[in-house]
Amino acid sequence: MSVVDVREAITRAHREQWARVVAALTRRFGDLDIAEEAAAEAFATAVERWPGDGVPPNPGAWLTTTANRKAIDRIRRENKRDDKQKEAQLLYDGVPPEPLGAIDDERLRLIFTCCHPALAMQTRVALTLRMVGGLTVPEIARAFLVQETAMGQRITRAKAKIKAARIPYRVPSTEDLPARVSGVLAVLFLVFNEGYLATGSGTDPVRHDLTAEAIRLSRLIHALMPDDGEVTGLLALMLLTEARRTARVSASGELVPLHEQDRGAWDTALIAEGHRLVRERLATGVAPGRYQLLAAINAVHTFARDVRDTDWSQVVALYDQLVRLDPAPIVALNRAIAVAELDGPEVALAAVDRLEHHLVDYHAYHATRAELLRRLGRSQRSRAAYDRAIELAGNTAETAYLTRRRDQLK
Repeated sequence: MSVVDVREAITRAHREQWARVVAALTRRFGDLDIAEEAAAEAFATAVERWPGDGVPPNPGAWLTTTANRKAIDRIRRENKRDDKQKEAQLLYDGVPPEPLGAIDDERLRLIFTCCHPALAMQTRVALTLRMVGGLTVPEIARAFLVQETAMGQRITRAKAKIKAARIPYRVPSTEDLPARVSGVLAVLFLVFNEGYLATGSGTDPVRHDLTAEAIRLSRLIHALMPDDGEVTGLLALMLLTEARRTARVSASGELVPLHEQDRGAWDTALIAEGHRLVRERLATGVAPGRYQLLAAINAVHTFARDVRDTDWSQVVALYDQLVRLDPAPIVALNRAIAVAELDGPEVALAAVDRLEHHLVDYHAYHATRAELLRRLGRSQRSRAAYDRAIELAGNTAETAYLTRRRDQLK
């Protein structure tokens, strides 16, 4: 059973323990591969035994102890790493834990540790999502819009570089945080996005476990770095997005787009908190970064009591700033959606069509084209775009929505 298979087999109640086990083993043995594979074997053993024997009183301790034994067995089998074998034999001798450093939370500490600046940004984010974020290689590949094999190779190369360069597994100090926080924010943003709209067909369409954990960790970073604008922006963005969660999927399991949502079902407390954070950043007068701009766009949407009250000119202006900071095709696609409300679907469609080369395998590109073509009365082309979007979409709620929209075409 592969690591991916094992982690998918474990119930969500025990997913967080994965990070703790990997962290403990990596600190002890200093080897990411040994840590991850031993943890996988321990979880596989749990999958086999717990259904019959029952979940032990302390599942975390059971998993950690089993994983440590698996790691020791592997080291002995390989007949190398003699020094680490001696260290592993101290396991039951009451070795004191490593100092916590600047971060008290186990998972957040591991994320900061994995986001080492010696690795390229995309590489450190992908590796951390794999080892800590609870995402599978296919989920990470979809987040980066690359092939699964390419993402698997990227993660493998990252592990090899850590070994070759002897990058230390070290608890980050307060001085380390600024150099690593951008990678950590990218990890949490992608974890939240996977929860907000899950990409796998075998999962719930909205995964509250992921969005809640991303928000929890973002709150911890905000407490550590309250003056960092992008930390505040990401937290505000998550809160304003999470506020709409209960209105995003209908009782029949179909995605409800923003303009059709019952705004009375939105969480007013989360919206108020998100708006407050956005106002605090605006008051500083400092030029906003990517997450602050995304939070501001969401603030405009959630400020409007009705979709007809949305200030689309302000949304487009914020996207104009965002495109200058981050000219990614997905940002341009989202800007075009706002342009459709301000300047009409014809102008927006021209902007969307220019993105085809970059987003040809991205379902949201085809879904956007389908909606714009629908509004222009071009039913045949709209239907073809819906078909392609449905083919590429992995989220069951989104597929249901797109299918209904396609079938309503005349």
